[in-house]
Amino acid sequence: MSPANFLNKNPKNLRRENLADKIHSKIKEMIFNFELLPGDFFSEADIAERFQASRTPVREALYRLRREHYVEVHFRSGWQVKPFDFKVFEELYDVRILLEAAAIERLCGMTSTPEPLQELQGFWLVEESRRVTDIRLSDKDREFHSQLVAAAGNREMHRIHQDISERIHIIRRLDFTKEYRIEATYNEHAAILDAIGHHREDHAKRLMAAHIAVSRDEVRKITIHMLQEARARHLDASNDDSNDPSETS
Repeated sequence: MSPANFLNKNPKNLRRENLADKIHSKIKEMIFNFELLPGDFFSEADIAERFQASRTPVREALYRLRREHYVEVHFRSGWQVKPFDFKVFEELYDVRILLEAAAIERLCGMTSTPEPLQELQGFWLVEESRRVTDIRLSDKDREFHSQLVAAAGNREMHRIHQDISERIHIIRRLDFTKEYRIEATYNEHAAILDAIGHHREDHAKRLMAAHIAVSRDEVRKITIHMLQEARARHLDASNDDSNDPSETS
């Protein structure tokens, strides 16, 4: 935002935008934690009541989530958490493999190691005692693949890759809820960086394709299991509410 636009910005609008950002983050967190399940319907009024907010920032947050492919809006039935379509997820993973293979080809053709790649080496090529071993690694994994594509120097390729990463993040992050997947990610990333560093293009491509494919298959299994658990919790909570004597008094 230019200084002139900032000065002309109504403080009330700034507060509304900040509230919309907070509501956006909280709804996204609810979707990620399966508090709102894929396929669930809800209204703007439901969200406004939950966050004690007016409809305007709620609507702004929801339309932003729609652009990010997390929710859909229906004319008669309101808003819906977008149902999972594993076929679409698999196709997005396939596109990732193509983009990252193209990035590896460019990187292996460079005579010097770009700075983003050096930063990745500094994080991933470490002894076990210095490793991140919880869900925070999800963001670092996303940065690994994003920086690798960015380092290849094609801005449009990087933009498309970022869009795909955002769309699959809801399931991809679950890969780091399992300890054995964290260890595997460190080892596989290290092997990929080593292959790129030695300009072994075909080997690096094979390693990357296998790494992404295994992650895709693992997160599908984990997602299905966690959805089943979440639906069971929601059903139990619904049954508890229906059996609550205070509800019928």
